[in-house]
Formats: sequence, structure tokens, C-alpha cells
Amino acid sequence: MVLLEGVYIGAMRSYGKRGRIQDAVDMFERMDFFGCEPSTMSYNAIMNILVEYKYFDQAHKVYLRMLDKGLVPDVYTYTIRIKSFCRTWRPQAALRLLRNMPDRGCDLNAVAYCTVVSGLYKEDHRAEACSLFDEMLEKEICPDIVTFNKVLHVLCQKGDALESNKLIVKVLKRGTVMNLFTYNILIQGLCKGSKLVEAVSLMDHMGDGLAPDVVTYNTLICGLCKNSKVVEAEKYLSEMSNKGCAPDDFSYNTIIDGKGYLPDVFTFNTLIDGYCKLLKLDTALLIVDRMWNHGLTPDAITYNTVLNCLCKTGKAKDVMETFREMLSKGCVPNVITYNIVIESLCKVHKVKEASDLLVKMINEGLSPDIVSFSTLIHGFCRNSDIDGAYELFRKMEQDKFFATTDTYNIMICAFSDNLNIHMAEKLFGEMSSKNCSPNDYTYHVLIKGFCKTGNTDRACEFLIAMIEKSLIPSMATFGRVINCLCAAYRIEVAVGIIHIMVSNNVVPEVVHSILSSDKREIAAPKILVEELMKKGHITYHAYELLFFVQEISHRGVSRLNKAKDKRNCQIGGTSLTWHFSVDPRQCAIWSHPWFRIMFTSGIPISQTSRDLEDK
Repeated sequence: MVLLEGVYIGAMRSYGKRGRIQDAVDMFERMDFFGCEPSTMSYNAIMNILVEYKYFDQAHKVYLRMLDKGLVPDVYTYTIRIKSFCRTWRPQAALRLLRNMPDRGCDLNAVAYCTVVSGLYKEDHRAEACSLFDEMLEKEICPDIVTFNKVLHVLCQKGDALESNKLIVKVLKRGTVMNLFTYNILIQGLCKGSKLVEAVSLMDHMGDGLAPDVVTYNTLICGLCKNSKVVEAEKYLSEMSNKGCAPDDFSYNTIIDGKGYLPDVFTFNTLIDGYCKLLKLDTALLIVDRMWNHGLTPDAITYNTVLNCLCKTGKAKDVMETFREMLSKGCVPNVITYNIVIESLCKVHKVKEASDLLVKMINEGLSPDIVSFSTLIHGFCRNSDIDGAYELFRKMEQDKFFATTDTYNIMICAFSDNLNIHMAEKLFGEMSSKNCSPNDYTYHVLIKGFCKTGNTDRACEFLIAMIEKSLIPSMATFGRVINCLCAAYRIEVAVGIIHIMVSNNVVPEVVHSILSSDKREIAAPKILVEELMKKGHITYHAYELLFFVQEISHRGVSRLNKAKDKRNCQIGGTSLTWHFSVDPRQCAIWSHPWFRIMFTSGIPISQTSRDLEDK
């Protein structure tokens, strides 16, 4: 029976490798029919195939069926489940399962650990991922190089070379030896992070017995081209061929065609991309013509590269001409092509034509993606058609296209700019339920909208919420809120904001040159206020109010009176009397610890000058 089950498992895996998922499932379902009851091994095999091809719901059903049959999951079952959680952006669920494995009689292994570590890194939970990796090594569980490479690949896809190096040092100390695939992953990550000098150095200093292969060279040359270093790319193509590493279909051998290497479409496309990044459109178009001379037909990627460059440089007329040429020569556009042309039309206020193009794309059997809808929504907003944008936004959801953070930002910004802050805040509230995390831009446009409508309380609340999420506002955003508070004579809260800026290091560079910490604490707020004024982030009115607060705070009442007499300042009919529309202490944000900072003199700002003289 075990032998027969092994045959079924082998057949399922064979189908899985060839992408024949239905055949693999059919093979699994036949086992019972032919008297071979599936064991945990068989369930693991079919679950793994389903997870690999992203059939996560079906894999979960198989797991439940396995439990119903009374079968006991093993370490491989749980590792597959962990992989499923990580691939559906649920690393915390994967971590919980990892923690529960010992209680379920399963020893933890490197594959299970590294799968969770990869999932955490992928979702930017860096601290947790690093801690879990260290925990694994402390338990003397060291991954082999194949397992470790998978973690490394996730980091390098994010361009996180620093974290990659930290992990490499840790595993090398435990005897793990890097292979060629490790080097290729690292070089790819360095290129992605535009660290080309380090990438070249790493290739030149590979371990003993290792030499760059075609993948290594292609990765480095691709990185050089993407960073507009076409000349350097040429040198490495020459070196590649001279060292006996023959370029393949993915090599950029057009540059060295004098050495006998025939270019293909991919070669031309990469060169065109390199020249477009340098904004050398004329050269890029000449290379397109050369393709025909070599008997090669430009494909959608060729035209997309040129169209994108034309669009980015604002040549809408040329975009349409190139698009028509593409169609006339029988080249079939893809979704990316349509997205570029839609963006170009929206930029020149031809939203109707852009909408028609979206309809045409659907009629031709192409499914628009979230970029298609977001681009058109942005086009409506640019043309002040907020109703049209919102209608398309809701239609997109009805058609099962889920908005991203960027899509929400477009709509929130549009409503905020049009002072419909109620709708902007409503959409902000939706984001968490739609698994969209607000970013710094989301908060920026909402704060801007609250300030425009004079809602200082909400502006301050969102500013604090932004900081609590480790999204540090720009000096301009802080300045906008300070302006709004000063306009309402809410000076205590405005000064609280100034202190928040100082505590979060949002200060001019000159502040860091003040070595004494007590002097820095006194000088930083004043320098900051002057910088805000100089940069145009606050009005002169706000500057004057904050100037007098500094006088009260740090120079004493007598110095203040001199400054008051000199400037002859009258605020609200009484010298230095602050009029608050709402008592700042009653403000919801006043309870925040940052706003408990008071001035060294201990004199409340809301007192009048007469009160000060009495003291």
C-alpha cells in the first residue's frame, strides 16, 4: 500500500511541476476510489501544490478534510500552512502557528523558521523578523544555503542590502558557505538599491572556486542600464565574452555585435530602455528602426518603453502617433500600453478620450487593472470632475478591483482640495477595513484640508496620530498646523507643536552644531520658528505671536516689556492678551504627553500683560 501511495504522490508532484493542477487534484481524488487511502504524506503533497500555485482556499479545505479523516498533521503540514499564511500577507498568523508547533508534537526546523522570517520581512516587520532569525540560531537550528537564500531573496527584492549583510555575517559564523546563487541574489539586491559600486566589488571578490555566470553578468548589466550607465554596461558585456561566458538570449549583446553575437528583441528592448532613462529619445527611436533592419519585430514591451518616455516628457501628441503606428504594424497592445496612453490623455485634459480608451480595452478582451482605474480617477480629479472620479472609484469596487493606498490618496486629496473634508475623512475611515494602510501623504492631505477649513482640533489630532505611527510630518505640514493655530490665537497648542518638532528632530541643521544640550533646548525653538518664517511655512503674523511667546518663556517679563514697547504690539485690543476660541486644555489633544511641556518661566501664556506686571 505504501508503495502504491508513493506512486500517486510522485504522479501528483510531476503534474504540479508542469502546472497541471487539475490533473494533480484528480490523481489525489482517485486514490480513495482505487483503494489507496491517502495518508498525511499525500495530503501534504496536494496541499503544497495548491499553495505553490496560489490556490490557498482550496489548500485550506484539503487541510480541514484531512483533520476530519482523523489524520494527524506533521511538521511538513504545518510548514505548508505557514507558507500559505505568509503568501496571503498574514505573517502574524504564521508566527502563531510556529509558536504552537512544539505543543502539537512537532519539532521546529529551519524551513519553518525561515518561511516565517521571510513573511515578516516581506511585510516590513523587520524587528520581529530579525529577532526570530536570532532565536532560530540560538536554538542551534541553522538553515542550509538553499533555505537561507530564500530569506535573502526577499530582502534583496526590497533592496535592503544592510539587513542582508547582517544575516549573512550570522550564518557564515556558523559554517554556512555561500554559493553562486547567493552571490547572484546579493548582486541583484545591490543593483536594485542602486549600490552599483558594491555590486561590482562583490562580483570581483567571489568565494573560492566560484566565478560569475551568465546570470551574474546579466544582473549587473541590467542594473547598470537601469541606472543610466549604458557605457559601463558595454564594458561588462565585453568582459563577459572575453572570459568565455557566452551571452544568452537575456544578454545585452547588441553593444558587442561586432564580436559576432546576434541581438534579439530582448537585447534591443533593454538598450531602448537604457536610452529612454537617459531621455535620449531620438537614439531610442533609431534603435527601434534598427530592429526592422535586423529582421526583428518590435513587441509591446518595445513600444511601451518608448510610449512611457514620451508620456513622462509631456509629448502627448507623439504618444498618440506612436500608439497608432504600433496598431498599424500589427503589434498588439497590452494593459500597460493602454495605461500609458490613458495617463498621457489625462495629462492634456482629454478625459473623455481616456474613458473611451478604457472601454475599448475592455471590448478587446483585456481586463483593466488597478493602475488603469487609478490613472483615470486621477485624470477626473485633475480636471475638477470629482463626481466623475468618485463614481468611477465606486464602480471599480463593484467590478471587484480593490483600491490601493494610492487610489484612496487620489480621492482623499481631491475632496480635501475641494474643501469636502467630510468625504475625505469618510474615505480615510474606510481604508483600515479595506486593508489599506494610510501613508504620510494620506495624513498630509487631510491635515491640509482641516487647516483650510479651520478645523484646528482635527488637524492637531491627525498630526499627533501621524507621529504615533512613526510617520514624521514635513516642516511644511507642521508649519501649516502652526499657522492655523496662530490664526485662532491658540498659542499654547502652537508652541506645543514647536516642541514636538524639536523632540522629533525636525529642526534646521544649525541646531545640531550647538554642543551644549541645555543651550540647544533653549535655542532650538527660536531657530526653528525663524526657519519656518524664512522658508515661508508660517506667516509673519504667526512669527510675531511665537516671537513674544519666546520672550515670555526665556527672557523674563522685563525683557518682554521692552520688546513690547519697541514693537508697540496690540493684539485683540489689549497688549499681549491671547484670545482662544477654545481653551487649549479642553482640546482632545492637550492630554497627549507631548503637550505637557511648559515653559521654563512657568508663566501661563493665557495671562494678560497686566497679570504679569502684578507678579
